[in-house]
Amino acid sequence: MTSPASSSSSSSSSSSSSSPELPLLPIPGDCGLPFLGAIKDRYDYFYSEGRDQFFRTRMQKYQSTVFRANMPPGPFMSSNPTVIVLLDAVSFPVLFDTSKVEKRNVLDGTYMPSTTFTGGYRVCAYLDPSEPNHALLKSVFMSSLEARHHNFIPLFSSCLPELFTSLEDDISGKGEADFNDISDNMSFNFVFRLFCDKYPSETALGSEGPGVVTKWLFFQLAPLVTLGLSMLPNFIEDLLLHTFPLPPLFVKSDYKKLYNAFYLSGSSILDEAEKMGIKRDEACHNLVFLAGFNAYGGMKAWFPALIKWVGLAGEKLHRRLADEIRTVVKSEGEVTYAAFDKMSLTKSVVYEALRIEPPVPFQYGKVKEDTVVHSHDAAFQIKKGEMIFGYQPFATKDPKVFDDPDEFVAHRFIGDGEKLLKYVYWSNGRESDDPTVENKQCPGKDLVVLLSRVMLVELFLRYDTFDIEYGTLLLGSSVTFKSLTKRPKSDSQ
Repeated sequence: MTSPASSSSSSSSSSSSSSPELPLLPIPGDCGLPFLGAIKDRYDYFYSEGRDQFFRTRMQKYQSTVFRANMPPGPFMSSNPTVIVLLDAVSFPVLFDTSKVEKRNVLDGTYMPSTTFTGGYRVCAYLDPSEPNHALLKSVFMSSLEARHHNFIPLFSSCLPELFTSLEDDISGKGEADFNDISDNMSFNFVFRLFCDKYPSETALGSEGPGVVTKWLFFQLAPLVTLGLSMLPNFIEDLLLHTFPLPPLFVKSDYKKLYNAFYLSGSSILDEAEKMGIKRDEACHNLVFLAGFNAYGGMKAWFPALIKWVGLAGEKLHRRLADEIRTVVKSEGEVTYAAFDKMSLTKSVVYEALRIEPPVPFQYGKVKEDTVVHSHDAAFQIKKGEMIFGYQPFATKDPKVFDDPDEFVAHRFIGDGEKLLKYVYWSNGRESDDPTVENKQCPGKDLVVLLSRVMLVELFLRYDTFDIEYGTLLLGSSVTFKSLTKRPKSDSQ
């Protein structure tokens, strides 16, 4: 590994005290003519080049990992699509420093979906930590998760047998199994049971929960995606998805059904929120967003990515994981927190998947005061009010930090490799940091890592290996299981 120049710096890359003196350079980049430049960049991003090539082309053109560009959606949804792009591991963490950047209304970038999608409220994800309700709402989320800590492993473990059975049945009957759909159903059941202590099928949602949430998510995130449909001309898709916001009216009844299910079933969390001075309906809209957008939406993107990378690694890694997992579980007698601490390879595999394909690839922040941001090679002054954008898949594949950055290296974070965890940024913070009410780091950060380990443990307690094919979806990967090789019964005695 090549150590970056400012590897000892704090979470903000703006501090020059811990990094060598670097030349202060003007920020390169040409955003083109007003309006027309933003539309050209939008077409390049979605159609002409594609997302990764869009950034790679400009990084090579300007010979810099920091430059100006326009980010979608642009006209007519964004009044100012111009951003300063950060693509390296050193500059990126300034986005976590809430003393330097404001996080108000920037969850989705240079535009914000209508608050009609969330009952008329700006939910916690859109609040800056300086706003009073941020601390109140995040405290409720964090205390709710802490109160359910004892139930994470048994509850998630109880959800997985149905997932594995569905995979087996589909492979047996159809020759393949769509992991995404099966995983979505499992994920929603887990999230609803975690927060509401009952199955969604016991409510008016029935089995519609995943479809309802997915539709609600799509209407908010449509300006950031392309459907990839060959029969739909690009200019028509661009007009439909990226030019004007989709009307919330089309998901109003779906959202009402979702809201009512959480309002009637999530009383323990809503009671706690009321005790802290939060209105019950505001608390419920925040709970729906936490459960539907953050938790279910995150799992919808993340679990297929995890299985994709483990599947692509092949049988050799599968044997190593199975051996570690089975040995530890046999020694411990069951799947416990203590057992997970002894599974160093399993832990490293999860972190490596989070590094190579983070479930949330974008981070935004608006600079509060003039500040200087460092890359590996230069310093750049950013003016107050300018928008910073970080594209995480490039920052966490920084070749000056990680050896073979584009390769999935299962053992990367074992032993001394754990020091590299501070460059894993998927949670809107360093993996080595913890969420607090003062920052914007994901309150479920540790839960996501835990559930990922549970999934791998339960998978390799049942199976020796598996084969998959993968593709892309709107905001993530698609995974199709082609085979599952069961663990021999003689081996499980």
